[in-house]
Amino acid sequence: MSRKERAHILIIYTGGTIGMIQNAETGALESFNFDHLLNHVPELKQLSIDIDTITFDPPIDSSDMEPGMWSRIVTTIEKSYDQYDGYVILHGTDTMSFTASALSFMLEDLMKPVILTGSQLPIGALRTDGKENLITAIEIAAAKKADGTPVVPEVCVFFHEKLMRGNRTTKINSESFGAFGSNNYPLLAMAGTDIQFYNRNIKKYIPGLKLKAHHEYNSNIVIFSLFPGIQQEVVEKLLSAKELKGIIFRTYGAGNAPQKKWLIDALSKATAEGKIIINITQCAGGSVHMERYGTGLQLQEAGVISGHDSTVEAALTKLMYLLGKDLPVEEVRRRMEISFAGEISV
Repeated sequence: MSRKERAHILIIYTGGTIGMIQNAETGALESFNFDHLLNHVPELKQLSIDIDTITFDPPIDSSDMEPGMWSRIVTTIEKSYDQYDGYVILHGTDTMSFTASALSFMLEDLMKPVILTGSQLPIGALRTDGKENLITAIEIAAAKKADGTPVVPEVCVFFHEKLMRGNRTTKINSESFGAFGSNNYPLLAMAGTDIQFYNRNIKKYIPGLKLKAHHEYNSNIVIFSLFPGIQQEVVEKLLSAKELKGIIFRTYGAGNAPQKKWLIDALSKATAEGKIIINITQCAGGSVHMERYGTGLQLQEAGVISGHDSTVEAALTKLMYLLGKDLPVEEVRRRMEISFAGEISV
């Protein structure tokens, strides 16, 4: 295969367990140099793929991931978009779904694969899941159809044999190799002896679209979960915070809340002040249907917006993205109920 025919992939190492090796003398985990990637993962030499790497300096634990770092990733992709066929982002697992969701909005009209992956064990560990995740993520990022177009032109998470739409994922297990789930959207592919792509579930490639990179965000948002015994004074103080612009409101079941006048009054007051409240179910799967019961209908009447079947991660990052554009409140409310990147089913 000629160099021209070989796929060209950029690996962006942000940090995380996958990039760790154990210091033979101290036993401590340390980030290894991805410039020597082939020395640590010699199996990559069997791929007919050209690979370049960029490393965050210094690499960060994913618990320290911030919106400004999402912007760094977007800038890297934007500046190199014509050079590469796809991207693999190596990332710690704790906030991977937040980053995947954010990138799905910040990379508007993306028509190339951006695959996030990581591992539960360091890549230098004997039983590591890192090598398999890395190798398969690279293969997926390089995969093309017979006409030369990418198989998966969207932001995804690949983990433990499963390829998932990035903005549909949530970390579901801190110990299992199957760390991520996509409860409200089917898999995009399964990796076994072969990689089986489920094309009906994958975003369609549209010729001629130009990438539009976005860097604005507003993170004056809070995630607020209901629970039995929640106190009026705490809720009212939270919702009246001056700098607060948006609330991801995690309710019961299909979007229900207790029938307490003070709660509805507090929500109504917040929406009247221009604060945007998005109703997300606390359930692992399923959708919000506020019109189904009186306990949900009261929220709708208070100005609360349905988050449909969105994950918390997708709702949060989408709201941050929209608030960063300084749009009128009603326009943000309207756009929150529109699917931008397959993040909700409407």
